[in-house]
Amino acid sequence: MKTKYFVTLAVAASAVLGGCKKSFLETQPTAFTTPEQLGAAAAQDPKLLNGSISGLYTTMFSTQVGGTTGHDDFGQKGIDIYTDMLQSDMVLAGVTYGWYSNLAKYVATPNFTVNENYIPFRYYYRQVFGANTIIDILGGTNATPTTAGNKVTMGQAKAMRAYGYFYLSQLYAPSYGDGTAKILPIYKTADPNSANQPKSTAKDVWDLMIADLNDAITLLNGYTRASKDQVDQNVAKGLLAYVLAARGTTADWAQVVTLTQDLMNAYPKTAKTYYVYDGSNIATAGFNKVTTPSWIWGVDLTLAQGLNLVSWWGQVDQFTYSYTWAGDPKTIDRGLYDAIRADDSRKAQFAAPTVQYKLQPINKFFAPARTSGGTRYVEMDYVYMRADEFYLLNAEAKARAGQDAAARTALSAYLSDRIADVSYVNALGGQALLDEIYLQTRIELWGEGKAYLALKRGKFTVKRGSNHLFEAGNSFTYNDPKLTFSIPQQEVLNNPNLNK
Repeated sequence: MKTKYFVTLAVAASAVLGGCKKSFLETQPTAFTTPEQLGAAAAQDPKLLNGSISGLYTTMFSTQVGGTTGHDDFGQKGIDIYTDMLQSDMVLAGVTYGWYSNLAKYVATPNFTVNENYIPFRYYYRQVFGANTIIDILGGTNATPTTAGNKVTMGQAKAMRAYGYFYLSQLYAPSYGDGTAKILPIYKTADPNSANQPKSTAKDVWDLMIADLNDAITLLNGYTRASKDQVDQNVAKGLLAYVLAARGTTADWAQVVTLTQDLMNAYPKTAKTYYVYDGSNIATAGFNKVTTPSWIWGVDLTLAQGLNLVSWWGQVDQFTYSYTWAGDPKTIDRGLYDAIRADDSRKAQFAAPTVQYKLQPINKFFAPARTSGGTRYVEMDYVYMRADEFYLLNAEAKARAGQDAAARTALSAYLSDRIADVSYVNALGGQALLDEIYLQTRIELWGEGKAYLALKRGKFTVKRGSNHLFEAGNSFTYNDPKLTFSIPQQEVLNNPNLNK
């Protein structure tokens, strides 16, 4: 019973106490263990740290982890919907209940008082705080663990801290080219008595993320995880590839080529039997199984976790009993749908514009029963990262490094089992090639929260299709304030050092 008690507290400390220091924390919390108490307990039983790191992973799919009771507050996949809405490839096609309507209208992001700005900030700083708690217990950022178990735990914690800061940097900074621009507070300790921090420069944020992920890659070398919800060396490599691509120096792109090639060697791209339902492959299709060979990072959801209405599946899937089924469908942007070639098998992921469930992703994402509104309790899995992201990023990195021929080869090889005739790629170069890679990234990763990252690193412009309820036909640049979240009112009011 004693061990179980401390594990529960460890998970709670990681999953619940996180926030941006005094902005979101009581300075003397009484309901949970402190890092010092947890460290003392872990010294007696090192397995307790496993409970802490598990708490970080549990936070990724739990409801209300962004500090609200909203039905759009459910961890990473909730924020994936936010970014897909802002990037505009995901259309809010009905407003019966109104979740996401302020994002779709582009009125939420400029208003620092609303929950849409608060939820991601709170969620990612919770992850940072939970990771810092573990790092503190293991001796701090500059410590080098000596036991194999502690090396793995430190590697996972540093990767998760970088994960938190990476998404914060994408969501709350309009661009990243100016290393002197002040964007976010940095916290390297979970000590509740440490001072609120001012915004640090983009350079300092990137330096921390890169250092953490390089450490993680080293510390996780040789580690075999028990399940895909855990961070291993490949997940850390994937995160580092995204961080470097977002900064985008010549040296960064060269390293992205290497990192993505490593991941391509480790994981296959998603085969057709997994990426589109054709009436005969129900056992493999649906993007609902963490066992899919191309999935690098994801979580095996079970009925015991209790997800239903408030979940990614509830918000996106026509076959889950929740919001899409009840009147707030999520569809593909009509302009993007029209841009998918007729000989591209991925076009069949979406219902045609003229049939029932028009433009919904009914053959990409679905509850296996495939009965409209028929699945109430979620046991379909969540994907956080899959190999295809890095096949496409590999082509992008080569193109941005001026290696157009190599980029064309990589892109053609990737598309060869998706598009019947890929010969058109041979004529592409320069910006036209980058535009095509971006288009294929949007098509392949629709609904997975990745197009927003590609929009920002490529400095593209959004043009909304004709089926948007709001701002249809209008264009927005990647650095338009409407596409970037505002640091929330709670942080502005409670952190007097924020803008020093």
